Amino acid sequence: MSEIKMKNAKSVSKYKWIDLKFSDLIGNFHHITLPIKNFDEIKKNGVGFDSSSCPGFKSIEGGDMVLMIDEETMYEEPFAEEPTLSFFCNIKEADTKKDYERDPRGVALRAANYLKNQGIGDKILFGPEFEFYIFDRVSIKNTENISQFGIESYEANMSIGDDEVNESGEFLHKKEGYHAIPPKDTFFKLRQEISKIIMEYGIDLIYHHHEVGAGQNEIEIKRYPLVKTGDNIQIIKYFIKMISYQLNMSATFMPKPMLNMPGTGMHYHQHIFKTGRNIFYGKEYGGLSKLAEYYIAGLLSHSGAILAFTNPSTNSYKRLVPGFEAPVKLFYSIANRSSAIRIPKYATSEGEKRIEFRPPDGTANPYLACSAMLMAGIDGIKNKISLKENNFGPFDINIEHTDKKVLEKIKSCPTSLLEALDELKNDNEFLIKGDVFSKSMIEAYIEYKKKEALDMNKRPHPYEYELYF
Repeated sequence: MSEIKMKNAKSVSKYKWIDLKFSDLIGNFHHITLPIKNFDEIKKNGVGFDSSSCPGFKSIEGGDMVLMIDEETMYEEPFAEEPTLSFFCNIKEADTKKDYERDPRGVALRAANYLKNQGIGDKILFGPEFEFYIFDRVSIKNTENISQFGIESYEANMSIGDDEVNESGEFLHKKEGYHAIPPKDTFFKLRQEISKIIMEYGIDLIYHHHEVGAGQNEIEIKRYPLVKTGDNIQIIKYFIKMISYQLNMSATFMPKPMLNMPGTGMHYHQHIFKTGRNIFYGKEYGGLSKLAEYYIAGLLSHSGAILAFTNPSTNSYKRLVPGFEAPVKLFYSIANRSSAIRIPKYATSEGEKRIEFRPPDGTANPYLACSAMLMAGIDGIKNKISLKENNFGPFDINIEHTDKKVLEKIKSCPTSLLEALDELKNDNEFLIKGDVFSKSMIEAYIEYKKKEALDMNKRPHPYEYELYF
């Protein structure tokens, strides 16, 4: 693969194209490309598009919307053959140029402002962990008479047919990939390439490494403000998929792509700052403040509804099962990877003290996921929700080896997308405070995702043939 170079774009004169990027309600990433000669007009008037073709947006009779560029997001598109300038965009009403209430980036902007307006803090910082699988070949077919998928992984010595896929003798056994070293770690160079482009884009990267599963990788970045976090997640997923695609491989953020293999999440580290001071730092359990405890209680008490945004696929709930370090119970703890909220033990200084929300995965719309987490946390702070009274811990236990009577008293994560959507339907008042989310947006989101879940439920499954045919 030829070297990919990216630079901060300072002048538009050398570019031939402008590429505008935006996200729909579900989190799909879209773009539209125009000649650079129209740049001044685009900055002033925006670019029209048909939002009725985007999931969760307007109906066909009133679908015209406008993309307005955010000039602060300007960067040089690394995958274009000709010099191309790219921007993230906000979505506006075509006639009035008012903010479109269902624009997920707009929701994130309103959530960030709501935090400031409440006097709680100036900003919240999120640091996502990107877990993903890379496969050498993926075959998918779903028709009325065929339902199948197949995965080939050189690193795992897995093939779709009878052909040998690894003749080196170097491959990873199940669940033995954590921090594996080459030659068993076959994705080291690819992660280096991905990490390079992330850093050239301007994102501060912490590290990359091989994860537990064969073919499973992780990249972690520093913490950024809410809207920037949404942008970072969308662009990094794009980089990972594009670089893998150029090498004839397939990258996926699907939470549970293979049976009995570790799932992939997207844990969110987070903390709030006010006048430069980390308000999560204190003298309570784990070095947290009382405000941080209220924030955690808000997150945990509204988790059922939050997971409709942070875990929005039917596949998400195949990951949230016992036995794979995925959280299934809603409690908090220090350094405990079976808890829904972990307090990183190594983050001891005032600037670093934070919490990690572990249920989310990479199928989420990041703008909505981060906004929902923040709104739940704010609700916990404003209403001083108690951790102790709600039996949220702390519990320094391994739930795999805990008495069932103890576990029964701890609230569980939803076990399906439909259950999470029902939770969201019944618990959304905390989201619409300050007009951050709207009732109509939440209803449209539930309607779209419910149809997705019901479509899945009515399909015969290949394993059902093995059990019942």
